[in-house]
Amino acid sequence: MSVITQLILDNNVAFHPMMGNSYKLNNTGKEILELLKEGKSKDDIIHILAEKYQADKNELFIDVGDFFSKLRAYGLQQ
Repeated sequence: MSVITQLILDNNVAFHPMMGNSYKLNNTGKEILELLKEGKSKDDIIHILAEKYQADKNELFIDVGDFFSKLRAYGLQQ
């Protein structure tokens, strides 16, 4: 089972019950984690956020990539 799917999201906090760690998120971070829990890919997430916020996909590619790097650093994603 993916670590992401094990996260419990409450308000803007993600909690991993097996590791006992909590992570404070902004609204966008929470939205990205919710989309990951639904099985969306990085490209899907960029597309969804670009349409929802009328944001530039190139900027989102960088921002979402940075978020994914943080997930890997915390051991939440490979």
